[in-house]
Amino acid sequence: MTKVLVVDDDALVASSVAAYLTAAGHDPRTATDAAEGERAWRTWQPDAVVLDVRLPGSSGLEMLTRRRRDGDATPVLLLSGLSSADDRVVGLEHGADDYVTKPFDARELVLRVEALLRRGPFDVQHAPVRLEVGGLVLDGASRTVSYRGRVEELTPREFALLSFLAQRPGHPFGRRELLRRVWGWTFGDDSTVMVHVRRLRRKLEDDPARPALIVNLRGSGYALMPEAGAPVAPGSTEAAR
Repeated sequence: MTKVLVVDDDALVASSVAAYLTAAGHDPRTATDAAEGERAWRTWQPDAVVLDVRLPGSSGLEMLTRRRRDGDATPVLLLSGLSSADDRVVGLEHGADDYVTKPFDARELVLRVEALLRRGPFDVQHAPVRLEVGGLVLDGASRTVSYRGRVEELTPREFALLSFLAQRPGHPFGRRELLRRVWGWTFGDDSTVMVHVRRLRRKLEDDPARPALIVNLRGSGYALMPEAGAPVAPGSTEAAR
């Protein structure tokens, strides 16, 4: 049974989510404040976490930031009463893998948690041992990328996305397509793709505001554009959103 930690200051919400997770064959544990939730996260070592943004004592975002800073890659689904695009992006920027707004359908929430569990923190199918393309050198063992004399360590999902694009240089992919093929989700917030592209640009581009390596081809999607002499794959037919 997979272990799912549910952290929400509303005990009724937490117990309701836990009941649905139990019915789906998972092993849930609940916490109602940040201190209890973080303690359970560290000691119980769940396979996934459902985390409310607003918690007494410390926000869910602050807790998530601390866990990510410590190298914890446990998949996290954020819960929030805030539904604007900016709020979703902020949550994803803090290291969340998916974002659900309240009120929510508990059955859909369980499906999203299961999507995170199926994929886990990193999909090895997108992790070549070593890949060189367009001036990039990706090392799957250390999860690093070398580009123009710089060496950057990537998060598991950043590496998965970059290696997916690097294996198809010049080939554009829309957000929904990347969400399906890199994250393994048939539903979910595609803002997470934009956030991960933004992070990669900050680490690799000379000028992240004017990207030359990972570009957005209007009407087609994101593509890794190789330097001169690198092979270019045919374009995708699925448009970006």
